[in-house]
Amino acid sequence: MKSAIRTQKQTIRNQMLRYRDQMPKSQKLVYDEWICVSLWEEVVSRQVKTLHAYLPMGSEIDISPFIEQCLEKGLVVVVPKTLPKRRFENLILTSLQALENGVFGTRFPSGNHIFQGVYDMMIIPGLAYDSKGYRLGYGGGYYDTFLAKQNNAFKIGICYPFQKMESLPKESHDIQLDKVLSTFDIEDGQNR
Repeated sequence: MKSAIRTQKQTIRNQMLRYRDQMPKSQKLVYDEWICVSLWEEVVSRQVKTLHAYLPMGSEIDISPFIEQCLEKGLVVVVPKTLPKRRFENLILTSLQALENGVFGTRFPSGNHIFQGVYDMMIIPGLAYDSKGYRLGYGGGYYDTFLAKQNNAFKIGICYPFQKMESLPKESHDIQLDKVLSTFDIEDGQNR
C-alpha cells in the first residue's frame, strides 16, 4: 500500500515539474506577481511580524519581490538552510543579495544567524496541493518534519492553477495547511 502511494506521488511530482518548467514566461510573471500581492494582503490582514518563507529556485513561484517588501517593512524573515536527515536550520534573512549556495540548488542567508522564535506565518512551497490543504513536496520530507513542530503558525501554500488538484495521495506524516493561494481564478479576482 505504501509503495503504491509513493508511486502515485512520484508520478504527480514528475508531471507537475514538467508542467511548471514548460510554463510560458509571460504567464508565469503574471501569476508570480498576483501571488506576491496576495501574500502581502495576508501579511497585512494577519498583522504578521515574523515570517518563514522559501527562497525560490528553478521554476518555483518567484516570491522575491514579496520577500523584499517584507524586509523593507521591517518584518523578521526566516528561511531554511537544508541539512542532512530531513532537517532545516532556520536563518534570519537580511538581504536577498547576501546568499550562499546550499544543497539541491537551494540558497540560504550568509552569516548563520539562527532564528529560535515562533512564526506568525509560513509560506510552504510544493509541487501540488489539494482542496483540503494537503501538499505534495519534492519527496525529501524536510517540510513535513519541520511543520510537524509548528502548531501555532498560519501555514499557507502557493501554487499555479495546474498544481491544484481535488485530492492527493496521503501518508500519515503529511501536514494539512491552513490555506492555499491558487491563481485558479485570477481572471475574476477571487482568492482561493
